[in-house]
Amino acid sequence: MSTAQHASKTWCIALLSVASFVVGLPLRAEPDWYPSPHGANDHLGAINHLSSDVVRDASTLIRSGKVYSLAIPTSPKTTAYGSRQYRMHVAPIYVGSKATYGTNQLQGFDDIVISHLGIGTQLDGFAHVALNGRHYNGVETADVIRPDGAIRYGIGTLPPIVGRGVLLDMTAPEAEGTPPATHFNRREIQAALARQRVEIRKGDIVLLHTGHLRAVEGDYTQDLTVVRGLGVEGATFLADLGVTAIGMDAWIPDAMPAENPEEFLPVHGLLLVKRGVYILENIRTEELAADAAYEFFFVLAAPRFAGAVQSVVHPIAIR
Repeated sequence: MSTAQHASKTWCIALLSVASFVVGLPLRAEPDWYPSPHGANDHLGAINHLSSDVVRDASTLIRSGKVYSLAIPTSPKTTAYGSRQYRMHVAPIYVGSKATYGTNQLQGFDDIVISHLGIGTQLDGFAHVALNGRHYNGVETADVIRPDGAIRYGIGTLPPIVGRGVLLDMTAPEAEGTPPATHFNRREIQAALARQRVEIRKGDIVLLHTGHLRAVEGDYTQDLTVVRGLGVEGATFLADLGVTAIGMDAWIPDAMPAENPEEFLPVHGLLLVKRGVYILENIRTEELAADAAYEFFFVLAAPRFAGAVQSVVHPIAIR
């Protein structure tokens, strides 16, 4: 928005306020979170921060070449929100009287997956949630969602997310006598940055390690009702720093219960709708934390499922 447009909008609001006072009409203020700073027609949000210079600088973090898988397995045993589920069926391609082909007796098998895409390690896009009928950049749900897939903000339209990753280890001991924080806000995030002697830069992908995901006999399990996670202030602080995405080792980055019991998943709405910051869930962070790998080269490419509002993904970190 130009300076002239901003001034015009300010005068209009001021005049409307006076009129409301004089005639007793209620004042309905326009939301201040759209249009996006990236433009009224922007559909990428914070991915705009990932310039070629940002990616090139992040690649210099690769020194040993060690690769970390940041995804948990997706299976019928994967703890999932609500009614989400995963099923797999594998069958031979060649059936009937001729189960093999060629003199080399080749056999083949196909798989069919019946699954929600929001299960396991996943990426949430801007079509995934709305606030009072509006998605990122103020676009109405009627212009985003269709029964056969999103027509705007679909995961299949996103470029790869490649840049500098930062891990915040939130499991570090608190001061003696201080109970562990249940909501990570500015104070807790700044304390972690100070402990680790790292800073957050524009374009970063920030991952929080809380120990919430726990491996039990090869499978990961978690509590879906209580989560030590981000508060609204903490999410706002990270968004103000210009991060591209925020992830956590839990099914959700929001602290649960929320600070305000009348709000439902406020961090989701703040990041995806108001600030254009992507959300990563069920990120496997324990190996990074064990190696004190607080900075790394981050790579994520989502499957190009047309119309998907979220997707199972396999992000990696390289040091």
